[in-house]
Amino acid sequence: MERPIIFSIDDDPQVLRAITRDLKTTYGKEYKIMSTTSANEALESLADLKNSSGVVAMFVCDQRMPEMEGVEFLEKAIKIFPKAKRTLLTAYSDTEAAIKAINDVQLDYYLMKPWDPPEEKLYPVLNDLLDDWENDYIPEFKGIKLVGYQFSPQSHTVKDYLASNLIPYRWLDIEKNPDAKDMLELNKVNIGELPMIVFDDGTYLCKPTIRAIAEKIGKNPQITNDIYDVVIIGAGPAGLAAAVYGASEGLKTLLIERKAPGGQAGSSSRIENYLGFPAGLSGADLTRRAISQAMRLGAEFLSPQAVNDIKQKDGYKTIILDDGPEIISRTVVITTGVDYRKLEVKGIENFTGAGIYYGAAMTEAAACKDKDVYIIGGGNSAGQGAVYLSKFAKNVYIIIRKDSLSYTMSAYLIQQIDNIANIHVLADTEIKEASGNNYLEHLTLINVKTKETVTKEAAALYVFIGAKPYTDWIKLDILRDEKGFIETGRELRRYDNFGKIWKMERDPFLLETSCNGIFAAGDVRAGAMNRVASAVGEGSMAISFVHKYLAEV
Repeated sequence: MERPIIFSIDDDPQVLRAITRDLKTTYGKEYKIMSTTSANEALESLADLKNSSGVVAMFVCDQRMPEMEGVEFLEKAIKIFPKAKRTLLTAYSDTEAAIKAINDVQLDYYLMKPWDPPEEKLYPVLNDLLDDWENDYIPEFKGIKLVGYQFSPQSHTVKDYLASNLIPYRWLDIEKNPDAKDMLELNKVNIGELPMIVFDDGTYLCKPTIRAIAEKIGKNPQITNDIYDVVIIGAGPAGLAAAVYGASEGLKTLLIERKAPGGQAGSSSRIENYLGFPAGLSGADLTRRAISQAMRLGAEFLSPQAVNDIKQKDGYKTIILDDGPEIISRTVVITTGVDYRKLEVKGIENFTGAGIYYGAAMTEAAACKDKDVYIIGGGNSAGQGAVYLSKFAKNVYIIIRKDSLSYTMSAYLIQQIDNIANIHVLADTEIKEASGNNYLEHLTLINVKTKETVTKEAAALYVFIGAKPYTDWIKLDILRDEKGFIETGRELRRYDNFGKIWKMERDPFLLETSCNGIFAAGDVRAGAMNRVASAVGEGSMAISFVHKYLAEV
């Protein structure tokens, strides 16, 4: 933890040197001693200190200064650091002003100049004040701060990115947290510029793009190799496994992710059927472990960065990025997974990111405290989300078209849900309309059997209604089924145009696409099992086929 600050201000350089010397002698090990001859300069530095979560324990300030008097400086300084102790340095003629300041700025003490010897006239006073300060001091959050509106899609996007990348941050709701307004006033930012993200070095961005945030915090490193052995597109469980095995086996490995690592599994609050974790683990924990393992073994990670095309020439694959250099690789593994399907219901689009969220959206769970929230979907992801949200919400309602969860959800999750009193299943039900002013407030539900409708208050809606493969970006002749999933291996023979694309004498390897040297693994592949364990298995298996391919070219 950084040391708290004792800040001394005196326009007389000789006096400033003396007080700084005496402060450093006794307090230099426990406190950072800052000093300046300019009151204006001191005020300017306080904004940067506040942004970077610096803490001022005490101001020691001269009363008579040309830029402003000490009392005026303290009036301004305590708006930024209201809990700092305030000590005024005065001459005998300034005692009246000092006494008045006790009421005006809650002055803690005034010291007559000179204070020699400090052992008698300085340190005993400051020791008592600093003891009082330490007793009341609660350390501030050190790290990124995000200021915005709770029901702002832009704020949700930033929160989701930070949380998905396991970056600690403090959320400051402009409508509820007084610190948020102080932050705007301190940096002279108006509410039309929100969201605002303040970094731990004191700098800030308004309405930031994810790319700008990534560059600022060093999450978007540049590529280091001219040619890679394998480029993996998508950092879900399959992609992470491929990166771990590729790097561990000596391949020059690059992993590219358009959003955040972990995929849909990364947003899961609890995965309870993953081998080797009897108590379960969160998707974020699994992702953190896998990323750390892959990078320790030598894999490179590029994120957030989207791929919009792959080209083949002379046996090499050229990966075309949305924004960045072209990347050349000998092989490619596509593990882009799936996206949640959009809920096509009146009003849903109006409140996406403002009360309606696709996936678990754990970043918004705390805002649902003691409120009624709804989940639509009957799969395991919906069940895991309901269990997690039940810890915050007053009631969690699961909306399903069928008469039971048993058709689509694992038995262990159904049993958990049955045992949680504030989770309720609304069977034979659909959403007819979402409504509200600036954010979701109500859902109109319809019973599919009786056609009866009812309107309910809703603080949030989480959508888990199935998924579609993220393959729209692929322009190469990679064969896909009618739903867009990538075909691999022997299944490719079913397609009439396979022979026009495939020009190798051998059959495609099990996970190889219709373009030789390009593989697919995980949920994006036709026929995949849609389980975390199977995705991990396919990702690792893909690397064995990469080796076979590289051995023949």
